[in-house]
Amino acid sequence: MSDHARHDLDRRDFLKAGAAGAAAALATMRAHAAERQGAPGADSLEFRVKPIDPVRIGYVGVGLQGSSHVQNLLHIPGVEIRAVCDIVPEKVARVQQWVVDAGQPKPEGYANGPEDFKRLCHRNDLDLVYTATPWEWHVPVCVAAMEAGKHAATEVPAAYTIEDCWRLVETAERTHKHCIQMENCCYDRPEMLCLNLVKKGLLGEILHAEAGYCHDLRAIKFENKDEGLWRLAHSISRNGNLYPTHGLGPVAQCLDINRGDRFDYLVSVSSPSRGLQAYAANTFGATDSRATRTYKLGDVNVSLIQTALGKVITLYHDTNLPRPYSRIHHVQGTQGLFEKYPNRVYVEGRGKNDQWDDLAAYQEFDHPLWKTEGDRAKGAGHGGMDYLEDYRLISALRNGQPLDMDVYDAAAISAVTPLSEQSVARRGAPMAFPDFMKGRWKTPRVLHVMELL
Repeated sequence: MSDHARHDLDRRDFLKAGAAGAAAALATMRAHAAERQGAPGADSLEFRVKPIDPVRIGYVGVGLQGSSHVQNLLHIPGVEIRAVCDIVPEKVARVQQWVVDAGQPKPEGYANGPEDFKRLCHRNDLDLVYTATPWEWHVPVCVAAMEAGKHAATEVPAAYTIEDCWRLVETAERTHKHCIQMENCCYDRPEMLCLNLVKKGLLGEILHAEAGYCHDLRAIKFENKDEGLWRLAHSISRNGNLYPTHGLGPVAQCLDINRGDRFDYLVSVSSPSRGLQAYAANTFGATDSRATRTYKLGDVNVSLIQTALGKVITLYHDTNLPRPYSRIHHVQGTQGLFEKYPNRVYVEGRGKNDQWDDLAAYQEFDHPLWKTEGDRAKGAGHGGMDYLEDYRLISALRNGQPLDMDVYDAAAISAVTPLSEQSVARRGAPMAFPDFMKGRWKTPRVLHVMELL
């Protein structure tokens, strides 16, 4: 059997394995993962391209989040916005004017339907295609960009099917193009301070983490604009952890995922669905169709992930009930732990026994990126972390450096969603993660944002 045929067989078997039962599925998927061959050489782990300066960008999807990224990019040296695409012509025109106001030539506009991004991707004057479309368009845009010889960057999640996770990995490897999931929470200041504590060994060996996306989205899901135009549909038809990346991205870095360890398997369960129905009844009336509709998404999903080295992650998804915002961010090791919401640290022998220290006591471990670029990030989206993720992407491309996160990170973290859906549907059965790196995760490698230390 050829390497290509073996790889395709492995993927087909993985997608079908759940029907064979939890134990059989785990055994089948692990066995096939061990058989995979034909992977790119070890040098692909530190994939980089020649310096690109300026970075010429085509932007696809300039709604709420996309327009925020464009504003960031217009304030970062070495960026040219050459093309803009959206299904709403007025949004394209708005961004075109922003670019002109910033002193750049007017970018070409693309607004001829939902697939007009394909014309944009085939321009010969672009280096990077960046997308902030609704979730279902992330993979089509990224694949079209890479197939057309451009690097790809996408808002989260990068994908929400296992097959699409593989499409991103395979296309990036075949075309030798970057494909990055832009997880802004990896650049939040407390999370980066925590990462610094972990890498310096203050928390000891990291054994457990908790993370989540706990955000009351009821009003947003029912809005007739922005994310309300498409996000509610996922709550109607799907049940699992639909949005794992914000919480999981930062703790995955603390656990060296894809850099010495990897996600092995997960189990996932969901509570009943009550929150959206109650909110719709209170807001629109008990007989309104939005109140009587069936919503498949359980109000709270809890997923347990075990890594290949035995570490454990508890991951929450909670968007349909009244609550304050939290990503939880609990990172625990043999010498101490870090928590956010609220921010606090406990390191054995450093502070008072059995008492938390305020984060202010650890400001010496503030990440250098915030020290050098924090002032420029002020006023940008989500407290400045959006600017920093855009800045780091452009800096890496301009300097010919590997990106902070790669296509393997995008696939591994995004795979949580379909695996959680499968597990919930099978009464919490364990579901194995594909080995997107074909064993190369065993090789420790640097997380490049830590090279700034």
